Amino acid sequence: QVQLVESGGGLVQPGGSLRLSCAASGSIYRLDHMAWFRQAPGKQRELVASTGSGGSSNYADSVKGRFTINGDNAKATVYLQMNSLKPEDTAVYLCYAYAATTGANVLRNYWGQGTQVTVSS
Repeated sequence: QVQLVESGGGLVQPGGSLRLSCAASGSIYRLDHMAWFRQAPGKQRELVASTGSGGSSNYADSVKGRFTINGDNAKATVYLQMNSLKPEDTAVYLCYAYAATTGANVLRNYWGQGTQVTVSS
């Protein structure tokens, strides 16, 4: 079992910043990559940012230049620095990991419970 716990969400004014963190725990044998998704009411879930195996990062067009994803593999933790926040960024942000547990060589999908980010005046 792999458990993902997000933190750092909250209420912020437009133009403000927040930093989300996601810590993975459990019997992790291999962590392929991690990512951040978000979902607003009435909208489909979308990929916000993800880490790559070669250290590269991918971002949704809507957040490029404003958001930055950073990872710490030693701590099995991923961060999402969000700057110049807009009301359109309001959503539940979900942490994702593609990992294998000890005793297995099969990679599986793991999801956190999500943390609410609200951007409003």
